[in-house]
Amino acid sequence: MKKVYFDNNATTRTDCDVVEAMGKFWGELYGNPSSIHLFGGSVSKYIEEARQSVASLINADPDEIYFTSGGTEADNLAIQGVARHYIYKEKKQVENCHLVSSQVEHPAVIAQLSYLKEHLGLKSTLVGVSSCGDIDIKSFSKAVSTPGTLLASIMMANNETGVIFPIKELASIAKKQGVLFHVDAVQGLGKLDIDVRDLGVDLMSISSHKIHGPKGVGALYVKRGTPIEPLFIGGHQQHLLRPGTENVCGIIGFGKACKNLYFATKNGVLEQEREKISALRNKLQEGLLSTCIDTQVNGNLNSRVCNTLNMSFEYIEGESILLLMDEMGIWASSGSACTSGSLESSHVLRAMGVPFSMLHGSIRFSLSKYSNESEVDYCLEKIPEIVKRLRKLSPFVK
Repeated sequence: MKKVYFDNNATTRTDCDVVEAMGKFWGELYGNPSSIHLFGGSVSKYIEEARQSVASLINADPDEIYFTSGGTEADNLAIQGVARHYIYKEKKQVENCHLVSSQVEHPAVIAQLSYLKEHLGLKSTLVGVSSCGDIDIKSFSKAVSTPGTLLASIMMANNETGVIFPIKELASIAKKQGVLFHVDAVQGLGKLDIDVRDLGVDLMSISSHKIHGPKGVGALYVKRGTPIEPLFIGGHQQHLLRPGTENVCGIIGFGKACKNLYFATKNGVLEQEREKISALRNKLQEGLLSTCIDTQVNGNLNSRVCNTLNMSFEYIEGESILLLMDEMGIWASSGSACTSGSLESSHVLRAMGVPFSMLHGSIRFSLSKYSNESEVDYCLEKIPEIVKRLRKLSPFVK
């Protein structure tokens, strides 16, 4: 049975040279980089080289890069770190503090805002999107002009639909109101060219395992001078903002993955990979639309990252599709949260106004540089059969 992995927005395959680069730090170079002796201290130089690689990829300075355990921690450090500064350092009244985000953000942002509201009374506004998943810029402008707004946090590319947000424009709007801007670029890194100086953002979250690096490591870009406080207390590492012994192996792997991307960008290889991935994604999309009736693509087809396809199959459950795809060796994910034990439909698709009959039947296919045409052909052979089989069982299909 053929095996097809089309769930790269969840995690990517780690590059072989990344694994190799990490190897000696599991055994040979196991010293603590915070130690003052040569054996431990020698490891710290490799961390700084990795920091430089991450910084170079997004046109930041190395001292603006803070390694974290991943994108979720980076989002938390950005949002809560800024809020803590204003509340605890500048003594702003919590009831007068306001945050802005969108209705389609990753749970690392949306759940955090709900938590801050429930436990601290911090107000927030979630800006809506169009039926294509594009952010409502007028509503965003109005939201950031709310008195007491501290920070706006908007994703670069949506993890479910791949829709790209106009970060440079949004950051500029926020800046005119004196509002700090954070971008969750976890799904943008590697798929889009990123220059933090050109974008004009204050904070940016990125993650290793979305760019063929190891899991469990990410970073937060913090523009020099940005008011922010740490979430953790207890160590001197990373200028006290993110204390604790560094995940050396993860950081080395992340640095190598970023270095790979940097050189792939410079020599034109990355652009070729993106074109190849986009062509494969489009072939999959067109094939499924032509062979599966009552099916639609979710998201702006003219403004999405190259690898992502979100499709809804009317009147059937995404969970059922995924289970049968799994039996065929095809691995993707559902736009619905039902695969994680909940029957609640995707908050992203609900915000876009996707019809109820389509909500639970959404599947996200996300490709990578390792995807190939034979895998797409296999999907186009098997998935229409699965859809037809489930439609016959659906009580909603006449």
